Amino acid sequence: MTEINLSKISEVELVYRRKVRANDRPKISNSQDAYSLFRENWDDLTINLYEQFKVMLLDRNNRCMGISTISSGGVSGTVVDAKLIFALALKGRACNLIVAHNHPSGNLTPSSQDMSLTRKLCEAGKVLDTSILDHLILTDESYYSIADEGLMPH
Repeated sequence: MTEINLSKISEVELVYRRKVRANDRPKISNSQDAYSLFRENWDDLTINLYEQFKVMLLDRNNRCMGISTISSGGVSGTVVDAKLIFALALKGRACNLIVAHNHPSGNLTPSSQDMSLTRKLCEAGKVLDTSILDHLILTDESYYSIADEGLMPH
């Protein structure tokens, strides 16, 4: 039997540090609430410069537990890794997610890649019992909600 050298193994830790009481978290009741909270957390100096993709973690009562930037890209796109989104969701104990990205061009129309990513994330969420409630496309002045348009995959 081979002896294992434990000093050559990485440590993985699962921790949740609550900074805000559950009842004090912002409640997300609709896409406007989500847009407003995302907008507050988006840098005004870069929203029209390059694309970013962010995820909002929600508890069972759709109260926002946090927002995290998943990726930053170029003028016309950013790479989104579903594994990072769901690693964050699982570590943060999220029950639901709302994802968002900005279009520096100001065009709110979702691309075929936007719709494909939404389908992929919804499918992954089903397996992990973590629902993607909406995918917002933001500009500095407005937003487009895929859920409000009835285009979220079931």
